[in-house]
Amino acid sequence: MLDPEGSVEHQPASSFPKVLLIPLAMLLAIAALVLLAFSATRQKETDFYTFKVVNIRGKLVSLEKYRGSVSLVVNVASECGYTDSHYKALQQLQRDLGSYHFNVLAFPCNQFGQQEPDTNKEIESFARKTYGASFPMFSKTTVSGAGAIPAFKYLIESTGEEPTWNFWKYLVDPDGKVVKAWDSTVSVEEIRPHVKELVRKLILKKKDEL
Repeated sequence: MLDPEGSVEHQPASSFPKVLLIPLAMLLAIAALVLLAFSATRQKETDFYTFKVVNIRGKLVSLEKYRGSVSLVVNVASECGYTDSHYKALQQLQRDLGSYHFNVLAFPCNQFGQQEPDTNKEIESFARKTYGASFPMFSKTTVSGAGAIPAFKYLIESTGEEPTWNFWKYLVDPDGKVVKAWDSTVSVEEIRPHVKELVRKLILKKKDEL
């Protein structure tokens, strides 16, 4: 069709791209949301309490239940030279600080000297009857090397300290971050001040929030 001046009439060229703008914007918005969700998930995994583990009764549980309290994570064994002194001291620490603000989290392990050879049921019975252990216990597991469970891999990566024997101890704060690690030769009494200080700060924080 010719216009008054005899030139060809042109249809607006911008109408077609405009049709695509709305779906394109929606796709970009969805992509942004997916990226944020992925980033949030990745960030959440850098926290000890986000992991799931199997308890001593064989049930899959989330460590999330211990968020908001201080944890002392220990790989335990029933037939080690450190067994008697550590179990007694760990139970005393649990008793003194109480489960509301603090928990020993015990992970039996047979990696070192095959000193935890029994079944989960036998391990729990031994700990409860011999030492009156009232703290949470988990299924016999691997805590070192390529086969270590994710929760322990996180502890190792956070501290640069990997268990080389029974009764390594990792102190975890209420937010799931690892504060410090100690090897088998360090007694529970030696680390008690560090644990108590973290619990004290937690109690003060809770009081301030009231």
